[in-house]
Amino acid sequence: MTVRIGTRASKLALTQTQQTADQLAAVGGFPVELVHIRTDGDVLTGSLSQMGGTGVFVAALRDALLRNECDVAIHSLKDLPTGAAVGLSLAATPRRVDVRDVLCARDGLKLADLPKGARVGTGSPRRAAQLRAARPDLEIIDIRGNVDTRLGRVPGLPGNAVTDVVPGKSCDLDAVVLAAAGLERISRLETVSEFLETDVMLPAAGQGSLAIECRTADAPPRPGSAEGSRDVLAQALSALDDPDTRLAVTAERALLARLEAGCAAPVGAYAFRKGSMLYLEAVVCAVDGTASVRDKRATDGLTEVGATLLGIELAEVLLAAGAADIADLQAS
Repeated sequence: MTVRIGTRASKLALTQTQQTADQLAAVGGFPVELVHIRTDGDVLTGSLSQMGGTGVFVAALRDALLRNECDVAIHSLKDLPTGAAVGLSLAATPRRVDVRDVLCARDGLKLADLPKGARVGTGSPRRAAQLRAARPDLEIIDIRGNVDTRLGRVPGLPGNAVTDVVPGKSCDLDAVVLAAAGLERISRLETVSEFLETDVMLPAAGQGSLAIECRTADAPPRPGSAEGSRDVLAQALSALDDPDTRLAVTAERALLARLEAGCAAPVGAYAFRKGSMLYLEAVVCAVDGTASVRDKRATDGLTEVGATLLGIELAEVLLAAGAADIADLQAS
């Protein structure tokens, strides 16, 4: 049996998919092959938030699974919509890596050191809102492109292939903000001038995590469910699942679902387990950075049900504090 693994063809997607494929093959003892799937997010141009947010990277992979063109698909979990996909299951959440966002700035500058009016690029309304809250004097520029393309917008970063200033294309920004996890996976952490701690910028729900999705009939059985499989693929997927990561992202995604937050809503959320408790902190921001509501909660219910209830509880707290009044939560 050769297990076919669906992936986008970007450098980051291929890298994280190959790493996961190697782990699956090692655990399951079966050969694997990568199946490249082209998504709308790879083809369409324009602002990511105006195209439907990060969900545009997921639909084609899910369709390929349902058409039996691949057996599993690897996503960045933050790209995965919170709504259930009929016939598919989130089969594994491997151990999470660094959740933080990072600043990649010219001359090694930190966020506090950027000059007034500095041009900082991001395609994320969540990052843009929190940047404006921290530094309202910055000019936030909406950008698209893969990781290398975005890093190429900042002059002098290690590993950049271009040095010419071309507005809208290269060396025309003072900094960009990206996810630490993505830079780590493609070995470009040397471009980071500052790791932005969660008190400055809460990450996207699921950031730093991967999602391994497959057809429900092929997935490991979940607690309380009779659906699923116990064949070699399901056992390998189960071995890659990290329980603490699953609890954390379940809480984060439950919060998003209760907020009815679209892919482009300016919402940050971060959960983690410490000892016998699961902690969750979240923020909802006005896109212009002028207002936000932020709070945190914890639970000792270390089950998926407990994590879900924690996310819902914190979402209710944020809504009661006016979250829906300061942000377009259904932005997509």
